[in-house]
Amino acid sequence: MNAQKTKVALDRLSVSLGGNHILDGISLTVEEHELVCIIGTSGGGKTTLLRCVAGLLPLAEGSVHLGEEEIVGPTPRISMVFQHFGLFPWKTVRANVEYGLRVQGRTEHTDRVDKLLEIMNLTHAEHRYPHQLSGGMKQRVGIARALSMEPELLLLDEPFSAVDAITREVLQNEVLQLWERNKGMSAMLITHDVDEAILMADRIVVIAGPPGRIALEVPVPIPRPRTARSVRSHESYADLREQLWDALQAGTDRVLERT
Repeated sequence: MNAQKTKVALDRLSVSLGGNHILDGISLTVEEHELVCIIGTSGGGKTTLLRCVAGLLPLAEGSVHLGEEEIVGPTPRISMVFQHFGLFPWKTVRANVEYGLRVQGRTEHTDRVDKLLEIMNLTHAEHRYPHQLSGGMKQRVGIARALSMEPELLLLDEPFSAVDAITREVLQNEVLQLWERNKGMSAMLITHDVDEAILMADRIVVIAGPPGRIALEVPVPIPRPRTARSVRSHESYADLREQLWDALQAGTDRVLERT
């Protein structure tokens, strides 16, 4: 990671939807080839934040920049993986993975699609439809579709929450390997799982709300490559986990005080 080069910059980002103040004054950066995990209390605006970065929601105040470009709408420079797959049910696995490329008229990348299908263990299922797939396979398709665009920024909205524990660990490792291989890609991951955040992230941001504000921002001092076992056995794990839980609990207490 090049800590000197900022890839994504959120400057005093605020969002209101349906008369509700969802996010308030979020300022955050993501460096080049950095993986930032965002965790937080329920209703704190984590998914809203990610959708704003993707250019899918309007801002009440502030700005989002990817490099020098201000993000005011969807861009092929950013790809998003959704919590509940977001696949087109009438398209095959291959057609789902190719979708973004075809929309842009980029039909010459068959080799890239073939490689992603192979990496995500989907080659044997390329002609199946989503209803014929397990949850883990559906999420692999969603990840492959996002990566087919070779994005500069990969956004992941709780991408492993809808699968079983074993599939979750496999997908975590696959995403980490793909991210580590692509040195030109930064990533932002939303998760409700503290251990997942410690496993995946270079840096963890805790958002408490509503309205969502940054309650804690902390680097993960555990060297890569990581496994769930190596993370839990690292000398920094217990203190880091306690620090994150304390920030989450403080945010939960503030929510309860308002209800």
